[in-house]
Amino acid sequence: MLLSIGIIIVCVLLISVVLIQNSKGGGIQSQFGVANQIMGVKRGADFIEKATWTLAILLLAFSLLMTPKAGSAPETKSITKDAAANAVMPAAQPASPAANAPVTNAAPPPIK
Repeated sequence: MLLSIGIIIVCVLLISVVLIQNSKGGGIQSQFGVANQIMGVKRGADFIEKATWTLAILLLAFSLLMTPKAGSAPETKSITKDAAANAVMPAAQPASPAANAPVTNAAPPPIK
C-alpha cells in the first residue's frame, strides 16, 4: 500500500517536471523570469534534468519493489475448472429389456 502511494506521488512529480521542461531548451527559465536571476539559466536546466532522472529512477525502483507483491495474489478459481472437477459422470445404465426384445412384424392396434 505504501509503495503504491509512493508510485503515484513520483508519477505526479515526474509529469510536473517533464511539463516544466521546454523541448527547445528554454524550459523553466522562459516561464519564470525570477529563476534566471536566482539560479541562472544553466543551473535551472541542470536542476530540472537531475530531478527528471531522480524521479525516473525512483519510479523504476518502486515498480521493481512492487513486482513480487503483485505475484502473491491469491489464485483465482475458474468456474469451468471447478465444475469439471466436481462433475460426477452418471453410471452406465443397463439396457432396458424392451431394447433387447426381438422385432416382430405385428400390426399396430386399430385406431378407434
